[in-house]
Amino acid sequence: MTVVLYVAAALAEIAGCFAFWAWWRLDRSALWLLPGLFSLALFAWLLAMVDSAAAGRAYAAYGGVYIAASLVWLWLAEGVRPDHWDMIGAAICLTGAAVIPAMPRGA
Repeated sequence: MTVVLYVAAALAEIAGCFAFWAWWRLDRSALWLLPGLFSLALFAWLLAMVDSAAAGRAYAAYGGVYIAASLVWLWLAEGVRPDHWDMIGAAICLTGAAVIPAMPRGA
């Protein structure tokens, strides 16, 4: 369930941030901000649903998923295919993110 929440949170965060990007950088209507704000609130709610004893640890593990999802967004929404360095970087980030929740913790 954590992976599903992370992926959904990443999509919501990227969509919300892109709405602000579109308004600010692409000269879109300020009405883009309304779904952007909703999407960012959804992102925060989804990330808060992750089962973790510490918010910072949940956020740190989420970071790798966000990086990989951003590259998917780059490809699908912006039409820019990630290069091999993007893919290597994403793999490193996902590996590091997987270590955070998977390792045993001392008492």
